[in-house]
Amino acid sequence: MRTNNFESKWAAVLFGVLLLTAVTAPAQDNLKPFLIVFGDPLKPTWNLPRTATQQAQVELGRLLYFEKRLSRDNSISCNSCHDTKKFGVDGKAFSVGFDKHLTGRNSPTSFNAFLHVAQFWDGRAPTVEEQAKGPILAAGEMAMPSGEAVVAKLGKIKGYPEKFKEAFPGSNPPLTYDNLGKAIGAYERLFVTPGRFDKLLAGDTKALNELEVRGLKLFTTTGCTTCHNGPLVGGNVYQKVGVVVPWPNQKDQGRFALTKIEADRMFFKVPSLRNIEKTAPYFHDASANTLEEAVKLMMRHQLNKELPKEDVAALVAFLKSLTGELPNSVSDAPKSFPGE
Repeated sequence: MRTNNFESKWAAVLFGVLLLTAVTAPAQDNLKPFLIVFGDPLKPTWNLPRTATQQAQVELGRLLYFEKRLSRDNSISCNSCHDTKKFGVDGKAFSVGFDKHLTGRNSPTSFNAFLHVAQFWDGRAPTVEEQAKGPILAAGEMAMPSGEAVVAKLGKIKGYPEKFKEAFPGSNPPLTYDNLGKAIGAYERLFVTPGRFDKLLAGDTKALNELEVRGLKLFTTTGCTTCHNGPLVGGNVYQKVGVVVPWPNQKDQGRFALTKIEADRMFFKVPSLRNIEKTAPYFHDASANTLEEAVKLMMRHQLNKELPKEDVAALVAFLKSLTGELPNSVSDAPKSFPGE
């Protein structure tokens, strides 16, 4: 799935409508035209477990998400790079894997990730269940030699075989590498972070202040919503980084490395902007440390625009309104682990 900033038919029509009201409308009035492109608010109740088996899968997934013994040297867990207390990231330009290896791309947030079109910057995994299995076997990340080795290691830890049996009663055997991915995915599907922006989407026109509303209008009328749309404000399409002005860093060619299709050069999954205030540094190559830098880079390379500093400030204010919350009941680490 691919899009282009200048070929989107709906964008041209929508922008025409929005531009008529962008300047003249009072800050808190007539916001509906600016919100159409985002759809419905996030709902944290979407994937709550409804049966004992589903609850067992979630709790097993929580254990595995925080389980450092899933790495070769027992030092790295999913949470090491996707910290549930740091909005699903580690705050580093490139995460540190096994034997101090640096990952090749900035680690994206795990929050709300199950709603994305696919996982990883290049979309090489279709679901969070499949994504969860990748880093465990990646040589420069958790570095386990094989899925079979992971299963064997967990099978020797007292308590894990029983927990897999409880979570996957219809599976024979219950402790499999695929079921490990399913359990972690069940836990990650609780990573929904609604915030003030969702109150606005639900009809509360006072949820954002005047500067944030001005930023919302700029975000919509300048062309940002061509790529950053939907409930996650992104995460649902692939786009070329450097549509108008080539991206400075051409070493990473994005999806091209995966597909070998020439048209996929420099195409990456458009990131969700949910919680963007909390997930610096930005972009696949960590080339921006602040939201101000990120906004300016996007304006230049995607839209060929340079905004006055007051407009940048308004856009940043809007982006900060996208920060949400993950309840402690979801984000807290397990109090104990099997075998301890």
